[in-house]
Amino acid sequence: MIEELKVLSGFDKSGHKEGFDEIVFKPGETISIVGPTGSGKTAFITDIELLAQGDTISRRRVLLNGAPPPPSIRYNPALKPIAMITQNTKCFADLSVQEFLEIHARARGISSSQVVGKTIDLANMFTGEKIYNDLRVTILSGGQTRALMIADAIFIGGAPIILLDEIENAGIFKQEVINIIQDTGKIIIFVTHDPVIALHTQKRIIMENGAVKKVLLQNELEAFATQNLIEIDRRIGLIREELRSGSIITRELIGLKFAQEV
Repeated sequence: MIEELKVLSGFDKSGHKEGFDEIVFKPGETISIVGPTGSGKTAFITDIELLAQGDTISRRRVLLNGAPPPPSIRYNPALKPIAMITQNTKCFADLSVQEFLEIHARARGISSSQVVGKTIDLANMFTGEKIYNDLRVTILSGGQTRALMIADAIFIGGAPIILLDEIENAGIFKQEVINIIQDTGKIIIFVTHDPVIALHTQKRIIMENGAVKKVLLQNELEAFATQNLIEIDRRIGLIREELRSGSIITRELIGLKFAQEV
């Protein structure tokens, strides 16, 4: 049971100490990591994924429930309470989707015959490219792979901490991902350049020069603005899917008022 994840400060790219003592994450929280390219966003979540103990370039330390994790948790993937899905997540085993999920379920001690179907159904809520149980995982697109890995982390992996690195670039329905996983009671950390994701989270960590520059909490105005951004993003998503399917964009599709404004 993870009651708290804590990151202790390290050093920036210039060797200066970060301007915080500790950042605490609790179950049920959604957090975004934002900043320019090269600012250290991925390095921050990689420290978490590695459960770093001062042995990475940032020299940060990560505590679970207030204590350093034992080596058995740090180095055993089956025990590590963290799932990290990146832009480069790929499946290399030449198995069908069903075989891949069944093997993971057995490794996790899950005997339910329904978990594979539920995982695939959930993954298909995240992507427009349907995933079928007899598809080979090696031929899945990037978006399908990320969708499957996120669903797997929720249903089979059961990881209480999920790290998502720029999922908006994976061609998946990010709003559906946010809506579903923010109600799982897990610690969810997004690395993102997307304002919808950034403003949708309860806490934002701003990175600069490899260090945490500041930590911001979502305010009421941002929560209100998020709803407007979600509607705009929904429209863009609908248009994107219609373009992918070969449709011609019409006033009826994008809404007459929106078309007039354009």
